[in-house]
Amino acid sequence: MSEQLLELTAHASLSEIDPAEWDACACPEAATRRPIDPFTTHRFLLALEESGSVGPGTGWQPQYLAARIDGMLIACAPLYAKGHSQGEYIFDHNWAHAYERAGGRYYPKLQVAVPFTPATGRRLLVREGFEEAGRSALLQGALRIASDNNLSSVHLTFCTEQEAEAGEEMGLLRRTGQQYHWLDRDYGDFDGFLASLSSRKRKNIRKERQTAQMFGGEIVHLTGDAIEPAHWDAFWEFYQDTGARKWGTPYLTRDFFELAHDRLRDDILLILAMREGRPVAGALNLIGRDTLYGRYWGCVEDHNALHFELCYYQAIDWALAHGLTRVEAGAQGEHKLARGYLPVQTHSLHWIADEGFSRAVAQYLTAERAAVDEEIEVLTSFGPFRKPQGEPE
Repeated sequence: MSEQLLELTAHASLSEIDPAEWDACACPEAATRRPIDPFTTHRFLLALEESGSVGPGTGWQPQYLAARIDGMLIACAPLYAKGHSQGEYIFDHNWAHAYERAGGRYYPKLQVAVPFTPATGRRLLVREGFEEAGRSALLQGALRIASDNNLSSVHLTFCTEQEAEAGEEMGLLRRTGQQYHWLDRDYGDFDGFLASLSSRKRKNIRKERQTAQMFGGEIVHLTGDAIEPAHWDAFWEFYQDTGARKWGTPYLTRDFFELAHDRLRDDILLILAMREGRPVAGALNLIGRDTLYGRYWGCVEDHNALHFELCYYQAIDWALAHGLTRVEAGAQGEHKLARGYLPVQTHSLHWIADEGFSRAVAQYLTAERAAVDEEIEVLTSFGPFRKPQGEPE
């Protein structure tokens, strides 16, 4: 493969790249089945862009990378110039403060990521057969853009473990974190899952579910054409309330939900609590091939334990009924542990232009990885599952 035949370009709009070409790299499995995850599909990323959720004024300026050989797209990546560190969920605020106290300019930086989405997935999107050349071209291209423009750093967040290992071999800094996932261990149904728990945790979950069901209505699961525009009106109200309390300003615009209805509703599961004919609370999930991704929750009425029911238990119910083996319930939240969601590693890659600062961060990350590993081990030991015979529950 001749290097001179490889052309790397950056694009300010995903509309400049053919959807079929992009998806041939992002989700080649979608030719015959559902994508592993929908977050890097052309339709999802373009909906973020066209809705104004990313772009001018948001601090997420698209610079999508595309690598071609003899005109054929062999690799691509969702790259953004970032003017802040919001909406990333792998936090580098302390790095930014330290960098600027030392006289540097941390922003803008480059971020290979799915905006506002703390879900592990492929970030270096490569056509089958071009894995090594494609990954190398994308990483080198991002670093070249940063170097040519005197930018402080490049970050790949929530990448796969394989990508993290490949990037580390190329000299990038590897970082680990943790979040909570539920895994199906051939439970069959929710009762099978409960049977795997200690008696105390099993009773607590049954009581919590009974309490939640007392909100005075019914819970419905909606996907595809069963989702109606009125459901989005209700969920937008939920989302605004949650976004205002968590982030100050919601990340997604109202237009995103309009585009989601038109282009993404087959990728979406809405779980709504209906009372007297109207939604009073809801959880939005994205559907992957084997994983259900919990993304947003909100309500207009407060009901005890309803959040846990819609976001965690109903998600498990739906996953078991539809043959999915994992539920990712988003970032953070040790309260998920008692509900059967165990800690797992997440991965990211980082390149920092200043060599001295990079060495300091590398030392920090070595200590942080050891701490994360220890935390995962300790938290797992406190999980709700039955202990081997002879160990106290």
